[in-house]
Amino acid sequence: MSDSRVRDVAITDNEPTFGLMDGRTISVPLAWYPRLAEATTAQRADWQIVGGGYGIHWPQIDEDVSTEGTLRGARAPLG
Repeated sequence: MSDSRVRDVAITDNEPTFGLMDGRTISVPLAWYPRLAEATTAQRADWQIVGGGYGIHWPQIDEDVSTEGTLRGARAPLG
């Protein structure tokens, strides 16, 4: 049984990587999330697991990413 809740988050200059409870790792292009791409290293490091474990929130930049959306290949909305 898969468990797509977030275990941890790491962000490089090129991609955010989300470690899931079931051992999977999701990496996508940082360009999918413009607020994260423009954020400082400190802002990127300030994240919280939300939504029962199925989402990540960056309070300093008001960005939210869900594991469901990321697994579907959904990018941040433009605008």
